[in-house]
Amino acid sequence: MCRHIPVCPDADSPDRERSHVIAAHPDQGWSLLCNGVVLFDDTGMLLPDGSVVAPHRAAVAA
Repeated sequence: MCRHIPVCPDADSPDRERSHVIAAHPDQGWSLLCNGVVLFDDTGMLLPDGSVVAPHRAAVAA
């Protein structure tokens, strides 16, 4: 999907979240990244192959 230089990390890369946002929907809590990953506000992800990455945001002390 990525057509700019430098090329964004693949959806399979550990640094996939560094990819550029191509569609942002903050009102709905998600963004579509250039590599096809849907990134949710809670840091969870939906990958292009349909697999899910659980949220990994650091826990906030109460």
